[in-house]
Amino acid sequence: QVQLVESGGGLVQPGGSLRLSCAVSGRISSISAMGWYRQAPGKRRDLVATITSGRSANYVDSVKGRFTISRDSAKNTVYLEMKSLKPEDTAVYFCHADPWATTTRYWGQGTQVTVSS
Repeated sequence: QVQLVESGGGLVQPGGSLRLSCAVSGRISSISAMGWYRQAPGKRRDLVATITSGRSANYVDSVKGRFTISRDSAKNTVYLEMKSLKPEDTAVYFCHADPWATTTRYWGQGTQVTVSS
């Protein structure tokens, strides 16, 4: 069984910062891509950022220059550093992990990020 546990969400004022973490545990072989999606109320789950095993990162345009994704492969952990947060960043953030050579994608349970004054 594979588990992804996110942490670091919360309430922050506009312009503030948060750092999300996602730790992967359980029976999983080497991980290829990891990343973050988010889902606001009444909306679909959308990509935020991904990072490959070679640490090549990709971001949605709306977070470029404000968010940074990173990973610690030894710890099977992915991070999302979020700065200059805006109210429109408010959502539940989900991490994912993709094992090599499969079409499987594992998901975390989500962590709430609320940007409000």
